Amino acid sequence: MTGARSAGLLVFRHTDQGLEVLLGHMGGPFFARRETGAWTLIKGEYDPAEPAWEAARREFQEELGLPPPDGEAVPLGEVRQSGGKIVTAWAVEGDLDPATVVPGTFEMEWPPRSGRTQEFPELDRVAWFALDRAREVIVKAQTAFLDRLAEHSP
Repeated sequence: MTGARSAGLLVFRHTDQGLEVLLGHMGGPFFARRETGAWTLIKGEYDPAEPAWEAARREFQEELGLPPPDGEAVPLGEVRQSGGKIVTAWAVEGDLDPATVVPGTFEMEWPPRSGRTQEFPELDRVAWFALDRAREVIVKAQTAFLDRLAEHSP
């Protein structure tokens, strides 16, 4: 995984309960029964020749089947995840209904060494989280994005 780069959008909204962020639960059998560390901002890998911002918007469309919000993009910088992947993110204000998501899919051999290929959703659930709850479930390295968003938002 070392050297892989992902770009993504951390969509946020202001509610009566405070700031909320949109996260996706990673699909596939490895994360099916996990909550902690199984949620992520909407992101995906990209080729270094593609500008990261364009990749973040493209991946949002591919992962959720919905156009990315058109709000002002707030750069959140980058983090290195435990596997070595570098994730670059932007925060964008928006409000969407998770029920309207049509997730992209991927194929993998499952069960392992079975010779059978199965299709899984990239994200099997999408939900809004208050920042405190988001910190509990998001991929550990990505908590930095939540902190940076909190510093930027009034």
